[in-house]
Amino acid sequence: MPRSTIPQEPTDGEPWAPAGARRRHPASRRGGAWKVAYADFVTALMALFIVLWMMSANSQVKQSVSGYFRDPRGYTRKLGAGPAHSGEGLRVQQSTINDVRRQIEAAMERTPDFERLRQNVQFSVTGEGLRIDLLETEQGLFFPSGSIQPTPAGERLLAGVAAQMAQMPNLLVIEGHTDARPFRDQGPDPAYGNWELSAERANVARRILHAHGVRPEQIVEVRGFADQHLLRPNAPDDPANRRISLVVKFGQDGGEGQP
Repeated sequence: MPRSTIPQEPTDGEPWAPAGARRRHPASRRGGAWKVAYADFVTALMALFIVLWMMSANSQVKQSVSGYFRDPRGYTRKLGAGPAHSGEGLRVQQSTINDVRRQIEAAMERTPDFERLRQNVQFSVTGEGLRIDLLETEQGLFFPSGSIQPTPAGERLLAGVAAQMAQMPNLLVIEGHTDARPFRDQGPDPAYGNWELSAERANVARRILHAHGVRPEQIVEVRGFADQHLLRPNAPDDPANRRISLVVKFGQDGGEGQP
């Protein structure tokens, strides 16, 4: 009699094996294609949003983005970006000065006394940069008359400004000014006058700014002018001539158009 043989179990891929007898591949090995397609869709959607954002952005933002992609390392160093308090904010230039002013005003508005001080804070643009003048009143709004110790309101305002200026890469200058009235010294040194008073007030303002985040190398000059640069020359005794001036200097690449 012929020997009976047991047919072998059909293997995958053999065309003669019945369809029902073939092994099924696990679903996990053939169901991941949709993930790739979804990732491509999300990437395309993100690119669309970036394009729409860039189309509505101002020229300064466009320049910043294009500058970063052309030279990421160099552009980051130029703006001072990086660790905290190393200058992450906008550089003051002719094109950005209004934005910077609004940022500083917003920082001032967060101080408790700003509504009372608002009329005595004056912004102006000069060939040197953005100037912020803190104008005194007869009673001494920021510094009491004849004193180098700031009022609590004056110190809080300087602290609020410092937090914003610390984020900028720009250099700063601090000026002290007095009115034309002779300084009546209460101390033992009769030589102490408006020159000394204006310089010491500017230096006190410098210490407050440093204490609240402004980098030591950021302040490059502390000036005392006494009554030599009166804000109101026709009224030399006006208390508004007594003031502290903070000057945010234009950046090296933002000085075009300076006189």
